[in-house]
Amino acid sequence: MWTNFTSTIDSPCGPLLIVANADGMLTHIEFLEAVTGPTIVDRLKADDIEVLHDTGHTNEIESELKEYFAGERMVFEINLAPEGTPFQLQVWEELKLIPYAKTRNYGEIAKAIGLPGASRAVGAANGANPIPIVIPCHRVVGADGSLVGFGGGLENKSLLLAMERRYWPDDDDDEQMMLDF
Repeated sequence: MWTNFTSTIDSPCGPLLIVANADGMLTHIEFLEAVTGPTIVDRLKADDIEVLHDTGHTNEIESELKEYFAGERMVFEINLAPEGTPFQLQVWEELKLIPYAKTRNYGEIAKAIGLPGASRAVGAANGANPIPIVIPCHRVVGADGSLVGFGGGLENKSLLLAMERRYWPDDDDDEQMMLDF
């Protein structure tokens, strides 16, 4: 039987559930206030995976997230273990290349992975990201710069982008983004 370990931290986005595997690698982050169905813990248990609350396995992850929310960390160094299809993993790797406080749209991500016609598939992969914030799916916006789709809710997406801009202001006017929705 596989075992995963959880902890919960408070964040500006509300409580976040962190899930790590036995090697201490981050597998999931869940916005607890945005959950409308079974939680990740419920889904893992349904797959016969033991889930234990143990901050010893999530301590480093918690530290990096707290530094991020305090504006002290722009790049995460923790080890990740997301599970997905080869296409999803490819999209998630591309998302990790979006710089702090910057955004890209679905079409730009599709072009970057060599599939310029796959904007919708990129959107679906973005929506399936099990490790939001660390794999920064919140930095992906609509073609017109509008805030669209985010599992943690558009209010939290706006909050994360505004926080990054506050901690890393940039006078680069060539990038348009709507922070109010």
